[in-house]
Amino acid sequence: MSKRRVIGAETVAEARKRQRNIIEVLPGDIVTSEARDQADRLGIALVAGPLEKPLVVRTDGNTAARRALWRRSPKWVAPSNRISHRPRRFRKIAFIGAGGVGANAAHLCANADMAEELTLIDISPGVAEATALDLNHASGVTRSRARANGGTSLSLVEGADVVLVTAGRPRQPGMTRADLIDVNRRVIHAAGAAIAAHATNAIVIVVTNPLDEMTFEMLRATGFPRNQVLGMAGTLDSSRFRNALAMAAGVTTADVEAVTLGSHGEEMAPIVSASRIKGRPLDVFLSEEKIAACVKDAITGGGQVVALKKTGSAVIAPAHSSVEVMDHIRGARAGTVPVSVMLEGEYGIDGVVLGVPCHLGQSGLVSVDEMKLLPDELAALKAAAEAIRNRLAE
Repeated sequence: MSKRRVIGAETVAEARKRQRNIIEVLPGDIVTSEARDQADRLGIALVAGPLEKPLVVRTDGNTAARRALWRRSPKWVAPSNRISHRPRRFRKIAFIGAGGVGANAAHLCANADMAEELTLIDISPGVAEATALDLNHASGVTRSRARANGGTSLSLVEGADVVLVTAGRPRQPGMTRADLIDVNRRVIHAAGAAIAAHATNAIVIVVTNPLDEMTFEMLRATGFPRNQVLGMAGTLDSSRFRNALAMAAGVTTADVEAVTLGSHGEEMAPIVSASRIKGRPLDVFLSEEKIAACVKDAITGGGQVVALKKTGSAVIAPAHSSVEVMDHIRGARAGTVPVSVMLEGEYGIDGVVLGVPCHLGQSGLVSVDEMKLLPDELAALKAAAEAIRNRLAE
């Protein structure tokens, strides 16, 4: 828990010295009677916190430099910027699997006008073609320039910049993600062989469960370097963790920053030490019991959807998470994003695919960000790596 304060007469005197008329009293703080009396006499309010912090006005470096130069000489004129900072627009995105996640992701990509061409592929005749036609009909409303097409042949991935792989058997009630290893491995190897033959420069994003294991199988099937094969996992798990924290604290998800690493399964590792609500540690707003409940909610979030649907798994949140990864690749988002990648010594782990914070770019993985973790969080990350390694060995 955060360090609690004793607010005494000296605290009130210090506030007066600094010309402050409010003292924030956080949950658990002790206020002495002398402090209350002195605050009343001086007109200083003792306000229950945490208080809303004013938003910091952020100015990008280029704008700040222009303003500084203009103040030095109002006649100064900024040179034309020949470097475009607009997000890259893909030539082609291919979706292997036109079910719930694939169709929703294609819809989001079309609405964002992320690519010139969207190609949907599904083993069931007519499914991909129907979704593609539906997306083209919607362009009359959205005015999206992206054109969609569909079919059953995996060779349709040819020339794709990004391939999103969602094909495979979904979870049913009572199943764990690990129960799908054998059946979905065959799907991944068929998709990987087609990608290696027809889209050698593509960035592959794996969504098929069990996600970390299937990302490893995709690396084997394609023979691609690790930068070209990513697993969408931490993006979705972090979103579920943020939602749980926001609901528990009674704030909006915009007030929450949280990240989840590890595996996309029981060994998931929500990183409590790096999570914040309104810029403050979680224990300012939530008890240890509520934080633990939020961690559990993030880990079991996918299973909750499966239990309610009974005939499938989540589709909307995974689709949004997949598009978030694409946005980082094309430069529409900055900073790190948690994705599953093959580790090569980072965090003391080697030879296993695991969800970690990464910098992404046009070539896929740029670098793994080794954020500072508490000893128990690092231990959880290593335990997840061993569990994935053991499942693949079996």
